[in-house]
Amino acid sequence: MAINVNEVYQTVLYILNKEQRGYVTPAEFNSLATQAQLDIFEKYFEDLNQQLRVPENDSEYGNRVKTIQEKISLFEVVENLTGPSPFYFSNLTNDVHRLGTLEYTATGKLPVELQETTRHDFNLSSRSKLTIPSYSWPIFVLQPFNRVTTSPADLSSIDVNYIRKPLNPIWGYDIGGAGEFIYNSTVYDASTDPTGSIDFEIAATDQPELILSILMYAGVIIRDQSIIQAAAGKIAQDNQNEKS
Repeated sequence: MAINVNEVYQTVLYILNKEQRGYVTPAEFNSLATQAQLDIFEKYFEDLNQQLRVPENDSEYGNRVKTIQEKISLFEVVENLTGPSPFYFSNLTNDVHRLGTLEYTATGKLPVELQETTRHDFNLSSRSKLTIPSYSWPIFVLQPFNRVTTSPADLSSIDVNYIRKPLNPIWGYDIGGAGEFIYNSTVYDASTDPTGSIDFEIAATDQPELILSILMYAGVIIRDQSIIQAAAGKIAQDNQNEKS
């Protein structure tokens, strides 16, 4: 379930304006919201790594490993790349956040996972009969510009599993008669910018931390140390409670 970008923006404005502490424009909010979402998204992996080192809880709703994995699973993608090598990601200029497994499936065979190597080892492997890659032991190396070079080079296609980045949230708007910003809930289209919006993609349970994180960054913009300290303190307290 996505987090509504307008709900977050209005909450942030309400807290900031309650004591006349300042104002955050839509452009500023969108930048802060993007950074805050990425902070929380990246923390999923740190939290998962930490929770995997502690005894697992079998409770249906209290299993922290399961909860974090469910959050990450929203961003899992499988893309089929067609050959021959090098393979090119079709539309992933900046979307690959963490690369998972690459698999090759020959006709009538079970999938075989490709082993990642460095460019040096990739070159060395083809020089020895003992280490030369085969269809049952294929390898790959990542290249610039989202290319994947495999050996053997004539693999017909591979499936790439990866974690994508969340879409940048956008609070879109129209301009009212008095020059005010009016929220536009239609789906964002770059051709009609700034009209249209994009909701947050992280888990709905992270909305309180998301708002606090945006407030912390907003405090820097409006130069209000009390906002920064209050938000940062609350985030630290919540994080400590989650890990205790």
